[in-house]
Amino acid sequence: MAKFHEISPNAPAAQKLLNWVDNRFPLTKLFKEHMSEYYAPKNFNIWYVFGSLSLLVLVLQIVTGIFLTMHYKPDAALAFGSVEYIMRDVPWGWLIRYMHSTGASAFFLMVYLHMYRGLIYGSYRKPRELIWIFGCAIFLALMAEAFMGYLLPWGQMSYWGAQVIVNLFSAIPFIGPDLSLWIRGDFVVGDATLNRFFSFHVIAVPLVLLGLVVAHIIALHEVGSNNPDGIEIKATKDANGIPLDGIPFHPYYSVHDVFAVCVFLMVFTAIVFFAPEMGGYFLEYNNFIPANPFQTPLHIAPVWYFTPYYSLLRAVTSEMMYALIACVLAGSVLAVTKVKMPNLFKGVIVVAALAVVAMMISIDAKFWGVVSMGGGVVILFFLPWLDNSPVKSIRYRPDWHKYLYAIFVIDFVVLGYLGTQPVSLISSRIAQIGTLFYFGFFILMPWWSRIGKTKPVPDRVTFSAH
Repeated sequence: MAKFHEISPNAPAAQKLLNWVDNRFPLTKLFKEHMSEYYAPKNFNIWYVFGSLSLLVLVLQIVTGIFLTMHYKPDAALAFGSVEYIMRDVPWGWLIRYMHSTGASAFFLMVYLHMYRGLIYGSYRKPRELIWIFGCAIFLALMAEAFMGYLLPWGQMSYWGAQVIVNLFSAIPFIGPDLSLWIRGDFVVGDATLNRFFSFHVIAVPLVLLGLVVAHIIALHEVGSNNPDGIEIKATKDANGIPLDGIPFHPYYSVHDVFAVCVFLMVFTAIVFFAPEMGGYFLEYNNFIPANPFQTPLHIAPVWYFTPYYSLLRAVTSEMMYALIACVLAGSVLAVTKVKMPNLFKGVIVVAALAVVAMMISIDAKFWGVVSMGGGVVILFFLPWLDNSPVKSIRYRPDWHKYLYAIFVIDFVVLGYLGTQPVSLISSRIAQIGTLFYFGFFILMPWWSRIGKTKPVPDRVTFSAH
């Protein structure tokens, strides 16, 4: 039988209540383990607030989503009208809807910044590989959640965007047409599609998302947080086992996070009240028109947070396939001639390269566009094993690494912008160059990450009080 902790009969009522709960549920223990006695590096900077802000937006999306569900009708004949009813007749319905739509963009922005911080400071390196994998899984689930939610307003862009994306699956050899039919639930995007997307958006994917977030945080608190220096603070402890370069997350960083939340909410509310459409990037103007299966919009493009990967999809054309085949052959030749490995492995690489080239020639470019779009996300999962740099943080890498990371960010932003624009010859060429750079950045990382002279990494974190 569990041992109960006694408390003085003269203790305050609140303390008695807390003791009663602690004897039945480890509330204080959990708070200490994950807040007041969780030691985080003392040299955190502004980049470390975006994880907490992502969690805040997730809660905001769940709460606003619950209120929207109270009035939304997942019926192809009623969906658009129910959204208009929420906007015009439900008290404060317009605010809830705009908070949810703006929150979707805010969620992706916070997650992108959070992932970039992990990229530049090497937060995916040993022993934090699983934290990164859980984070990438969260990103993947978030994309599925956003895509399914995007259909629900049943506007023109929602309808045709879903039509285009679901039809992409038909390019998969053998199973493609049946897979597209299974996703839609009908031969065209219709009432069955809306119902199943609603079910996944409201119940299934949020449950997966919450589970992954919990796993992400548990894994983080098990191995400890990384820091801008990439130094393990657990390596240097005092006589009590407390890291010398660590401070309790609460109250020191919780106060920082509260300040960041206040700044974020000021910007967020300003957008909600004054520019919820954000010039058509957060809410496309075509989505204020009811879905019409017989009238295709002049230009179909996804929301801004999908457009970098949409550019990867559109960049793969029949002409681009020649460049990709050349890249595969050149990569295999370099691997066989420059890398020391057994002859058996060299033979496997040659056979695999020839098989891939044969598939590229025989399978339509549309399929490889889908592979490119999906590969742009999947390749992030392998980042812990692609980076061979002897140091974690960008601070101690060669200076040209910083320029390379900056070019990668610019490339990602340019791809995102091109994804919002109609296809043209010039934009297609730029997107193709950007696609090659995007994949080259990761695929060649095992090689370029080892090049250059690194700076000496200090034994303790660099920190100055402020």
